[in-house]
Amino acid sequence: MQKHSIKIYGTFAVAMLALTACNQKDTTAKKSEQPASATQPQVERAEVLPYLEIKEQQAKYGVPFCEKKNCIDIDLQTLTTQEAWLNQWITQAQTNMIQDQIGLKQKMTLQQAIDAYIKKSDIWVEESSSHKPYELQITTRIAAQRNQYLLLQLALNSTQEEMTVKDRHYFFVADRKQKKGIRVLEIIQPQQQEILNEWVQKAYQKWLEEQPDEARKSAPKKLYWGQADWFFDGEGVGLHYRTHEIVEKGEQLDIYLTKAQTKQILKPDIYQQMF
Repeated sequence: MQKHSIKIYGTFAVAMLALTACNQKDTTAKKSEQPASATQPQVERAEVLPYLEIKEQQAKYGVPFCEKKNCIDIDLQTLTTQEAWLNQWITQAQTNMIQDQIGLKQKMTLQQAIDAYIKKSDIWVEESSSHKPYELQITTRIAAQRNQYLLLQLALNSTQEEMTVKDRHYFFVADRKQKKGIRVLEIIQPQQQEILNEWVQKAYQKWLEEQPDEARKSAPKKLYWGQADWFFDGEGVGLHYRTHEIVEKGEQLDIYLTKAQTKQILKPDIYQQMF
């Protein structure tokens, strides 16, 4: 599979072209008396979504007042738009991401997730005077847009106990027209899932060969991809697995599909709007 990078596009909205049918010149009086709908095929106009106005700002959350030198450090940069549902969706993605850092997967608000993160840090600090509070920095951006589809990218840097994480990425795709996030299974033609699985497993086996012995022994025989992070850019779609996500000691895995492969497996209407 050809590897391609995730291109980071500036903030923009791609307006879909409205199709218009050209009127043919009438050649008979009978044709001229017929309504346009009887002589010309009806072409559905593509919906043009409004330009997405994006503002970068500090997320709204609270942390306990701290007089000590060793205070927890949380910095969450977020985005807001004129679409309320999209703002909520972005906040939920951030909430899930924070929970993931401390092994939680619950229904929470952003503040509740931050509170749980702080509590985990406090427990660690109380265990020993040498223990330092957690540190968490998150940046948020729209990495790509194409018609109603947008790619949200969250980047994380953190220090937790004995582990420091740099540039850990999470990807989420949303459909502005349907006002919801979409999983990779939703965009694949059902009859093409088997061929996609073959491509994924082939890439996975190649990745396994490059992992340390400890990781290979514990890794699953097959890679499940139905709930994986996925992304799109100008060249195709891809799957993203973070370091240690597949197996402890396992490295990051990105599986890239070419544009031809992408066209083969995606639902035609989605491919048309996404590429």
